Amino acid sequence: MTSQLPELSGKVALITGASRGIGYGIAEAFVARGDRVVITGRTEDSLKEAVEQLGAERAVHVAGKAHDEAHQTAAVERAMEAFGRVDYLVNNAGTNPVFGPIADLDLNVARKVFETNVISALGFAQKTWYAWQKDNGGAIVNIASVAGLAPSPFIAAYGVSKAALINLTQQLAHEFAPGVRVNAIAPAVVKTKFASALYEGREAEAAASYPLARLGVPSDIGGAAAFLTSAQSDWVTGQTLVVDGGIFLNAGVS
Repeated sequence: MTSQLPELSGKVALITGASRGIGYGIAEAFVARGDRVVITGRTEDSLKEAVEQLGAERAVHVAGKAHDEAHQTAAVERAMEAFGRVDYLVNNAGTNPVFGPIADLDLNVARKVFETNVISALGFAQKTWYAWQKDNGGAIVNIASVAGLAPSPFIAAYGVSKAALINLTQQLAHEFAPGVRVNAIAPAVVKTKFASALYEGREAEAAASYPLARLGVPSDIGGAAAFLTSAQSDWVTGQTLVVDGGIFLNAGVS
């Protein structure tokens, strides 16, 4: 990628949870159109490798836990120091540490899921708002999930947190208008390490129920995020874009 970088767009994006998977796919899409990016994640080495792949002149990183307010502050400050602005925020960091019935869900685990999947998104949005977007405008994209749109057996805490993130998207869109647009993306299963338990060793079987006959890949979500932070979506806010390979089309099929 570093050998074919486009001209700078003048825009800067902060993307959480972006050392790999969906977050990295979004960072890649933004750099490909000329944006500069600040990426976050938990592991320093993985972030350094991602920055090297994206191009060190276009990307910087900040390691830390998404729900840590000090980390949120540090990431926004790094963006302002390195590039002088934060036009776009993509809240992609998430966790899904438990599998099982909601009746047996450890409430401390539920709190952890909400801290990472919802509260951290609000924290980053607040800090980005006051650092740049309140006075200069911009866009926010929250990475939700189809699990937040319907019952999600055995990953209920994750599904409920993503439903909350979708509602948070609407709340922020209403409050931050007209200068800042806020939308969400709700992917179905995307081939990442995070989602590997849902398809690994049985990908063909997992993909068979999708009308488009395949699982998602990070670039699918990267393209959607690029659209929602582009001039082509200037009249779109408070929406959740479902990117699911058509899987929801099966809901009405007996």
